[in-house]
Amino acid sequence: MAIVHVVEGAALSAAPAAPAASASASATVRGVSSDAYVALILIHLHFPDSGSLKTKRKDLSSVKAQLHGRYGVTVAEVDGQDTWQRSTLAAALTGGSLGNLEASVDRVERFLLERFPESVRVQRTLTSFEDAGGLG
Repeated sequence: MAIVHVVEGAALSAAPAAPAASASASATVRGVSSDAYVALILIHLHFPDSGSLKTKRKDLSSVKAQLHGRYGVTVAEVDGQDTWQRSTLAAALTGGSLGNLEASVDRVERFLLERFPESVRVQRTLTSFEDAGGLG
């Protein structure tokens, strides 16, 4: 089951998504039933007031630390490393409940939209362990 939302400087509007034909309530791994879900998030940031890489990296470091510390998000810069004003972060969250995971991603999006109301774009995908390919 994959749910994709794109937000461009506006509040997230949740749209119901139909589950994929292969989606199940739980994935079975080697005979053990396990509910496991992952959220993958792309965060496109613009730092309009940044005049140097040093300034951007300082601001970016703060954002990454807050995402990790407050929300438990694993974050890596994946694009824009050599630009003064733009950056793309890849982030991930995991959970045992799709509903709880969606609520966590919503909190992350609200934080980003509050901090960068006109200079952030967030893309997200939520999927089950089984639909992501499982263990092989």
